[in-house]
Amino acid sequence: MVEFIPCLKDNDRLKQGRITIEEFRSIYRIIAHREEIIEIFNTYSGNRKFLFEKNLAEFLTQEQFSLDMTKSIASEIIQKYEPIEEVKQAHQMSFEGFTRYMDSSECLLFNNKCESVYQDMSHPLNDYFISSSHNTYLISDQLVGPSDLWGYVSALVKGCRCLEIDCWDGSQNEPVVYHGYTLTSKLLFKTVIQAIHKYAFITSDYPVVLSLENHCSPSQQEVIADNLQSILGEALLSDILDDFLDKLPSPEALKFKILVRNKKIGTLRETRERKGTDKHGQIEEYEEIEETDQEEEEDEEKESEIWDILKDNPEKETESKGVAGLPLFKKKRVKVALALSDLVIYTKAEKFRSFHHSRLHQQFNESNSIGETKARKLSKLRAHEFILHTRKFITRIYPKATRADSSNFNPQEFWNIGCQMVALNFQTPGLPMDLQNGRFLDNGGSGYILKPQFLRDIKSKFNPNKVPNDGNPITLTIRLISGIQLPPSYHSSSNKADALVIIEIFGVPNDQVKQQTRVIKKNAFSPRWNETFTFIIQVPELALIRFVVENQGLIAGNEFLGQYTLPVLCMNKGYRRVPLFSKMGESLEPASLFIYVWYIR
Repeated sequence: MVEFIPCLKDNDRLKQGRITIEEFRSIYRIIAHREEIIEIFNTYSGNRKFLFEKNLAEFLTQEQFSLDMTKSIASEIIQKYEPIEEVKQAHQMSFEGFTRYMDSSECLLFNNKCESVYQDMSHPLNDYFISSSHNTYLISDQLVGPSDLWGYVSALVKGCRCLEIDCWDGSQNEPVVYHGYTLTSKLLFKTVIQAIHKYAFITSDYPVVLSLENHCSPSQQEVIADNLQSILGEALLSDILDDFLDKLPSPEALKFKILVRNKKIGTLRETRERKGTDKHGQIEEYEEIEETDQEEEEDEEKESEIWDILKDNPEKETESKGVAGLPLFKKKRVKVALALSDLVIYTKAEKFRSFHHSRLHQQFNESNSIGETKARKLSKLRAHEFILHTRKFITRIYPKATRADSSNFNPQEFWNIGCQMVALNFQTPGLPMDLQNGRFLDNGGSGYILKPQFLRDIKSKFNPNKVPNDGNPITLTIRLISGIQLPPSYHSSSNKADALVIIEIFGVPNDQVKQQTRVIKKNAFSPRWNETFTFIIQVPELALIRFVVENQGLIAGNEFLGQYTLPVLCMNKGYRRVPLFSKMGESLEPASLFIYVWYIR
């Protein structure tokens, strides 16, 4: 747009500070003129003036891979995009009409099939990747930034299905939400639940999980339970579904339901038996075993043994002295209000001890939260066991405590091992959130993505750290043709960027690769590259592709101009337009890339 101003001045022949309609048309032709589109048009136009229906159908079949193409579909496209009435009536398409079609949403890179819910939503919850946020109430850093309802509203609007709520005792018996032991501001718990109730199903019909990090006294836990029931009403899942007494229900079975994730006392059958009784003042205690050292540094099988010793011998002293190089453990007693405990049905929060312990003891409705540091080590050393674990149990990964600036880790490494809830700080833009947004573009932005078969099948030997023997790789070829009105550079006095494009593949380690175009100097308005890149992707089911446009910087490094990320298998073939988004995730329309895509399996 900045480069449009000199164009106006150049065409103001009368120097009156305004232009005539003919001068405007001249400017429009300059802007709309795209040599690459003319070349495609002329290839299929016999007279280089118009496309007949059969010409357009041939283009759509051969170049756009429209397998069900007919002359009637070609006719519909002409009727929709051809601006000249006489040409339209003659069932032809002018270059102007063809350009409008190529610039339309029908020629976007993202396959419109993926824009709606098309996956099977009848699998149990643990078979899905679930869009999840960390410390959702924060909109800045983790130490002194504000807590705001907007954190919850914006996450839900983006399709997030697992929200985190840190609950603490507040004044006047009103629980509050904030990051404990910090200077972050506080929100009333009930106002948080009111906002969630209002926006929970704006973007997606599928269930929302409220992950409570509960630090409240039993009396305020009862207030939390009252708030959840009175505000959420029928939306709150507070009882077992009849068909799911011993297995997790599906997203389809839980449509428009809100689930509570928290500590729980007793079994689901005991919960059902207490239904309708007065639980006021009823408090249960349980022992929670904590470590004083970093558990990821220890041997897992020995660690599991000591967990079981402590669990089975309550008369033992409350602190283990660190046997045979094991970490120090200590027990603490935790009080839980029965009223809140009984609202936890299919998402009981259970401390992760070891894969061995989970195989022996973990129940179908128990889910684990694992910090990124421990999860990363386990994913490298025990990837197959980790995948076996995530096939059965919902596993949530959260950022390490040292990320005080609300930075994020790369979520891809944990999707690779089937972790369902990879929780990110939604308020922090950058590569991790680009991958998050790209992953959950799929399946209608519902916040639920069915995991690939090899992450669900108990017999699968899949290991993301090894090239699969029985995989279904694809060879992907992308010809990066040109850029269209790319964002200006703010580091250049003329605002004219030295534009380059980086194409990145994110997936299993062997698939991760980056390729880059040459730099086009002083032209962000209509740069042309015509460069071809080829990628061999071993596990396309997990792969994302990211297009990044940058302005070359020789001193301060390259300047980010825009990006677009999407699943590899959600790409259309043929000539496609790649829309660009800002670092904050805002559309930069009409800024885009023009590419040609081809892949074979």
